[in-house]
Amino acid sequence: MDFKQLETFVTIAKLKSFSKAAEHLFLTQPTISNHIQNLEKELKTILINRTNKNISLTQAGELLYKHAIDILNKKESAIFSLNQFKGKIEGILEISASTIPEQYYLPDLLIEFSKKYPEVKYNLKKYATGQIIDKILGGEIDFGIVGAKQEFKQLEYIEIMDDNIVLSAPCKDKYLYIDLIDLKDLCKKPLIMREEDSGTRKALEESLIKHNIFLEDLNIVAFVENTETIKELVRKGMGLTFISERAISRNINNQEIKKISIKDFDIKRKFYFVYHKNRALSPLTETFKKFVLQNKDTVI
Repeated sequence: MDFKQLETFVTIAKLKSFSKAAEHLFLTQPTISNHIQNLEKELKTILINRTNKNISLTQAGELLYKHAIDILNKKESAIFSLNQFKGKIEGILEISASTIPEQYYLPDLLIEFSKKYPEVKYNLKKYATGQIIDKILGGEIDFGIVGAKQEFKQLEYIEIMDDNIVLSAPCKDKYLYIDLIDLKDLCKKPLIMREEDSGTRKALEESLIKHNIFLEDLNIVAFVENTETIKELVRKGMGLTFISERAISRNINNQEIKKISIKDFDIKRKFYFVYHKNRALSPLTETFKKFVLQNKDTVI
């Protein structure tokens, strides 16, 4: 058993694909298959089910997976400690984040992190909050930054920043006169809504339910995944939307979009650094987590 075999095994388990693992590790698919065959031969057991299109681990594979993660993280920890001793921290930091932190929080944070650790490179991916949770639980990613909690006993959430979700409208045209609205009148207005797994939408739905209002009570004209697309639709008068106040700060300053107050109704939420309690984070990820916590009140 060697590190390359274990790394191949863990990558296949995370990506659930031999071909994706080969691409991720910059190896040929025959090499990937050879690593697994040799590992199974050495351990005298089958680790990966190959009977259907969906790759899955056998019971033996599930048992090895946890140990393999620990072994690889200990190897990384040793290398990391030696590099620290030599005054050098490097590696590839894989970050998964939901829309708002990915677009309006991480850029400033990564600039500051890069100043401190210039040898680190980044692989930044955007997923909806629900997708990130599923990927952490499935072992595909190690951590994420999300805008809502989904309660699973395996997960640890650390608060890193606050956010307000506000109702917004174009500054011009037919919505110009609106400065204050109540929930009853809101139900008549055309609304643009985020996708189902969005943390913004989850926070909105939870707040509306407290006032006995459900999605079917609203006049939803579109479901849109991309925040920038939503802002453009709002700016051009297609409808109103609930959106992070962070996301529209520049649009407000440029007098393209305005906030509308809702009588006796506001939505506050938090963003979280989330990871699996039972899996050790890599040394580089642990360093990043500590940096996030140290700077959670300074990065805007």
